[in-house]
Amino acid sequence: MSNQRDVSNWSDISKSKPEADGSFKRRPSSFRDTIQKGGKFEPEKGRYHLYVSYACPWATRTLIVRKLKGLEDFIDVTVVSPRMGEHGWPFANVDAFPGAGVDPLFNAQHIKDLYLRAKSDYEGRFTVPVLWDKQTSTIVNNESSEIIRTFNTAFNDQLPEDKASLDLYPESLRKEIDEINEWVYDTVNNGVYKSGFAVSQNAYEAAVKPLFESLDRLEKILTGKDYLVGDRLTEADVRLFVTIIRFDPVYVGHFKCNIRTIRDGYPAIHLWLRKLYWNNSAFKETNHFDHIKTHYYWSHPSINPHRIVPVGPVPDILPL
Repeated sequence: MSNQRDVSNWSDISKSKPEADGSFKRRPSSFRDTIQKGGKFEPEKGRYHLYVSYACPWATRTLIVRKLKGLEDFIDVTVVSPRMGEHGWPFANVDAFPGAGVDPLFNAQHIKDLYLRAKSDYEGRFTVPVLWDKQTSTIVNNESSEIIRTFNTAFNDQLPEDKASLDLYPESLRKEIDEINEWVYDTVNNGVYKSGFAVSQNAYEAAVKPLFESLDRLEKILTGKDYLVGDRLTEADVRLFVTIIRFDPVYVGHFKCNIRTIRDGYPAIHLWLRKLYWNNSAFKETNHFDHIKTHYYWSHPSINPHRIVPVGPVPDILPL
């Protein structure tokens, strides 16, 4: 699907403008519906399609929860190429990167085509994940934090007991999960981006210092523990994991988050990371380092103009 309206200010990351003080501000997601019984979007098997990038931490959250909850047969997935250019995220018919796919619904060329199909006058970033409703041909939601909560509960009455009973946002722990999510999002998940996309020294230092203060805080929380909240896996672990798995391979160098590495500076976080990765297939099988490293080092020419992808670290993640 093509659209004649010039949307390059939204699709081309090189045209993004920082704030007046040189800092990076993330814009809120635009599509915020949910899947629920009696609502506009009913929990029906096969009705929805998930568009993701393996490179994107926000999108990978949804892949992890989809697998944890056993929703692979309920919600199909298409993966875009990690090489995000002037038109945004491309499908494999535009850039046949290994592991990328062709859009099975509309044969779209880029993720932006889906946004413009859903809303022709859409103005905003063309981000992943995208949760698409095949029945009404529109976007249900493009906010990962809400999609993972939808996946956590929406299909429970159609799932086997072991999957239905897995609750990543249990009532008894919600207050603590919400509290951790709030500062982890601001200073860690988004903190690496605020550091990397800063265009002034002051803006960079105003982001990178709180980032490492929060990593120090997380190190204390995780010392002697396998999970962030309580003694069970929750969405707080999923949300943090996708940033930490990218930290040494990408954020240390590309985003200048180099006060310490995870593997050499944070033994408790490092152990938590490796236990999730090596012991739980939902974390390991949704993680693709080739997509991750290629995306960041290729897609941000203002930071890495020659698009050289570093060889290290070797290995990408250490064994347990």
